[in-house]
Amino acid sequence: MKQKTWVTFSAAPHRMFFFGGVLQSVLVMAWWLADLAGRYGGFYPPIAWSVAPPDAHAFLMLYGFFPFLIFGFLMTTYPRWLNGEEVGRRYYVPGFLLMFAGVLAFYAGLVWGGLLAFSALLFLAGWGVSLAGLLRVYFRAQHPDKRHPRITSTMLAIGWLLAAGWFAGQLGGFALPVALTKSGGVWLFLLPIFFAISHRMIPFFSANVIPDYRIVRPGWALTLMPAAALLHMIFEVAGLAAWLWLPDLAIAVAALYMSWAWRLRASFAQPLLAMLHIGFAWLGVALLFYGVQSLALLAGHVIFAKAPLHALVIGYFSSMVLGMISRVTLGHSGRPLVADRLTWGIFLAFQSVLVLRVIADVPDMAFVARSHLYLCAAVVWLACFGIWAYRNLPIYVRPRLDGNPG
Repeated sequence: MKQKTWVTFSAAPHRMFFFGGVLQSVLVMAWWLADLAGRYGGFYPPIAWSVAPPDAHAFLMLYGFFPFLIFGFLMTTYPRWLNGEEVGRRYYVPGFLLMFAGVLAFYAGLVWGGLLAFSALLFLAGWGVSLAGLLRVYFRAQHPDKRHPRITSTMLAIGWLLAAGWFAGQLGGFALPVALTKSGGVWLFLLPIFFAISHRMIPFFSANVIPDYRIVRPGWALTLMPAAALLHMIFEVAGLAAWLWLPDLAIAVAALYMSWAWRLRASFAQPLLAMLHIGFAWLGVALLFYGVQSLALLAGHVIFAKAPLHALVIGYFSSMVLGMISRVTLGHSGRPLVADRLTWGIFLAFQSVLVLRVIADVPDMAFVARSHLYLCAAVVWLACFGIWAYRNLPIYVRPRLDGNPG
């Protein structure tokens, strides 16, 4: 990378971390599609990876994709949320380089298992340095309201412990830590972070677009969400799936109420805002799926399989990523805050990934049909994020259009 390009690329933390996250949105699914094509597509014999494919897929999705975008977003917003100082280069540059090198080593480690320990060292060191940069801003700021960054900082620390637990379980041959990090990555790490960001930013963005908008940010929701998510994980790990409806329906009702209070319907007047509202609406739907599934299990019936999980991870987390990162990328590159037809089209097409993956979990579906749906969902994801990456990756290595720094 030429010196001028490097200076531009490293001028702001979101440039580096978004670049890594957007690239990972393609690499993660390209690897998964390569695996599915052998295991389910029959295009070639299943590939013998050093890590069980479901375990590797879980790690890459939960810890190898979303954290890049989370760090890039929070390093941009913490100084604004807290009226604090900017995250220093001595944190975000080595943090990104170590994390990204760790992810690349992880892919190599899937072929040569001996590299997994090296991957863990790089990746966890990068995560730790990046988190230290955020915490420095957090602790030095004197802002009276630290609720949202308190949640996100805490969950990033928990996420580091979970990622370390995944590596420890794989390297030590222990199945239990790996299983715990799969559940923990969703309920103790990503869900509280995504909810805190949604709670803080969706009303803020909506107030700038929707006429006569009244900002609603219920404080009780910031307590309910992580508490109910923790209870869900405890029930899940304890094998009490029939009782998950207790925390899950509580989250569902809260999320659906906020979608209504935040005026989901009115957001469609501005597609860039609608992307955020639609993504958040999937949270309420996903937890309804979980609640109904749990009640059905209580009555002795098994339904939905992993459909609720994918409604949460694909519908909420991934759709919110498309909406939020698109918005930040436009705003911090000096471009108008407007989703053009391509961006809006990518987002709408991406919703079909969730539909395909949910249909694949219909009970008693033939193996061949289920396999084809897995492959189709992966192909559509790859197409949507591939086009999105093609559109956005160059922005992170080019100067702002308005000439401003950053």
